[in-house]
Amino acid sequence: MNVNSFIAKSRASQEALKSALLLKNLDVNVLIEGEVGVGKTFLAKIISDTTVINGKNEIKYIIDLINHNNTVIIKNFDYIKHLDLLETNIKKNKTRIIGLSNKELFEKVRDRFFSLKIKIPPLHERKEDIYPLAKKFLNDILQELNIDIDLDLKKIKLNIDKNCYSLKFSIYKAIIKKFLSEDDIIQVIQELLKTRIGTKNDYRNNIYLYEIPLIKAGFEKYRSQLNISKQFGINRNTLRKKILEYNLQEK
Repeated sequence: MNVNSFIAKSRASQEALKSALLLKNLDVNVLIEGEVGVGKTFLAKIISDTTVINGKNEIKYIIDLINHNNTVIIKNFDYIKHLDLLETNIKKNKTRIIGLSNKELFEKVRDRFFSLKIKIPPLHERKEDIYPLAKKFLNDILQELNIDIDLDLKKIKLNIDKNCYSLKFSIYKAIIKKFLSEDDIIQVIQELLKTRIGTKNDYRNNIYLYEIPLIKAGFEKYRSQLNISKQFGINRNTLRKKILEYNLQEK
């Protein structure tokens, strides 16, 4: 695993990376905790680029891999139910484990299996990492797709609700928007509507797909209901009713 590709601009990320580098040469079991998408597997691979096991798998499969590896990474460690059987085989084979968990383990479980713990905070607590990560994802995606486009990350709405997963998806969506033609957009809406029509009120039930983005675009460009009604050629009271109906607000 290339250490230089791990983005560590925030203090929390730098501390996590420093701990991982120290643990590379220490034969101890370590637990890495953090929300989905914060980079737990990536950090674990820096400690040891070894086999990754999913704790959601059958215990027999997990134990078989433990018996055939000196070190294993077990993601979703909190899903493992047969802890006694797991512990027995770890001790018998002297296998080193690096556990990953999306939630905080019970203290008794943590102390039973792990000597050290690394906590990776969510991206909203590591704001210094967001833009560098977005830049890395953009470069990776452009290389993967073998394309070259000019994309200003500062103009993209970066979603970090699911940390790196949603952040990377934001980049994908921005790239797709760059390539979508008007015909492509119409085709996408058409395919969506094909799954929704089939009642006597199809027009009324689906018109919001057109009206909501149009009104939102109007707010972004014209700023006020008065200007929107003038530019759209729509009665201001009608516009106000639509805004209230869709719970839209001026920005």
